[in-house]
Amino acid sequence: MSYFRKKKIDEPKSRHMMERHLTAKDLIVLGLGAIVGTGIFVITGTAAANTAGPALSLSFVLAAVVIILSGLCFAEFAARIPVIGGPYAYMSVVFGEFIGWMTGWLVLCEFFLAVSSVASGWSGYVHGFLDGLDLPFPQALSAAYYPAQGTYVDIIAVLVLLLVTWLVSLEAKQALRLNGIMLFVKFGLIAIFVVLGMFYMKTDNWQPFLPKGFGGVLQGAGLVYFAFLGFDSVSMAAEEVIEPQKNVPRGIIGSIIISTILYIIVTLVLTGMVPYTSLNVKDPVAFAMRFVGHKNIGALISIGAIMTLLTVCISMMYSLSRMVYALAKDGLLPQSLARLDPKRHNPKRATWILGVLTMIFAGIFPLQVLAEITNLSALVYLFMMAVGILKIRKDMGKPAHGEFQVPLVPIVPILSMLMCVLLMTQLSKATWIVFVIWTIIGWLIYVFYGHAHSIMNEEIKEEIR
Repeated sequence: MSYFRKKKIDEPKSRHMMERHLTAKDLIVLGLGAIVGTGIFVITGTAAANTAGPALSLSFVLAAVVIILSGLCFAEFAARIPVIGGPYAYMSVVFGEFIGWMTGWLVLCEFFLAVSSVASGWSGYVHGFLDGLDLPFPQALSAAYYPAQGTYVDIIAVLVLLLVTWLVSLEAKQALRLNGIMLFVKFGLIAIFVVLGMFYMKTDNWQPFLPKGFGGVLQGAGLVYFAFLGFDSVSMAAEEVIEPQKNVPRGIIGSIIISTILYIIVTLVLTGMVPYTSLNVKDPVAFAMRFVGHKNIGALISIGAIMTLLTVCISMMYSLSRMVYALAKDGLLPQSLARLDPKRHNPKRATWILGVLTMIFAGIFPLQVLAEITNLSALVYLFMMAVGILKIRKDMGKPAHGEFQVPLVPIVPILSMLMCVLLMTQLSKATWIVFVIWTIIGWLIYVFYGHAHSIMNEEIKEEIR
């Protein structure tokens, strides 16, 4: 049987179906919850200090262009193929099951490592806050496994993922409601920083604006690209969305546009307040407030960052569990992972299994090198999404009236592919080696398990009969 058998868009109703109750507003909250967090509270400082300087705002613009181009492709697929699974489902329809599985495997890598790494970053904020209060914390429980430094497990990262897993195992509306509350707090903190920070901006701090030339801007874009990952989490919720053909595209485009505007504004204010050479810190936004003499505001922002980085973990864990659910529902992973909780109608078992695995990674394994795989995995499958737009237009023509469609085809998809390749070239050789290993593991799982257990086998047998 072919590895490239194609998934049907109009599938019969599955016994595994979730309730449709999410709106476009819910999806924008989900997307912003996943996107706005580490990019503003963590990455801006180190990226400005080590790569682009004040021109980091241009790096965000460049990265946003790549994301927006990819988001347009996502939006058309979401409108034409409004089923759960996101890129996995889209590529299965267009290119066949094997390409769909490999795409899903890359998405799993992205979300899994993102959840683990964000939890580790969250733990770092907590430890920094405790250190500021002179509250001791056991060395053995303070960081990932590294006996030479006396650390064995990052217990705070484990505990936060335990909380996140429990929240995501609840009804989707409840998890996203908390996400929305935290998002409101997050935006409030950002507003305080921007409004107050504007009074302390000095144009001298923007000189030189391009300390490392355009090469620094490009390198910065390769780094801050990570800050935008999470917009694809919106497409994972398709089976729980009211009118997914309309609301999923709105959620994707809306969350990208809002987050892009925020990143640019915060970067300009941050580099205007503090010389970029001084921003190589883990808490740049809070540091900037302390730098201009507002220690209390800085402490408030630190507490808020600790609270609101939870939204990134919640959104990513939600999307990760839905991705596994979609793959298991199609038989490419054990179907027990697609079993829905009879009361809450969500994949509770898959959520808890994934939660335990992310706890292990975040608590024990150093993820500095593996975290870079998140960027590469995303860039590769977004490249494939752009190719998919060209293929679906060739095979199925333009979208129906009322459905979102990518403008200027084939120009926009080709630009998306070129921009993805450009950012891929900024990643290290070690990252590519680990990526190849991850890809081979995914191929072996499909060959020795997924292909034989796929529900497409049953469909083919029924057609033969």
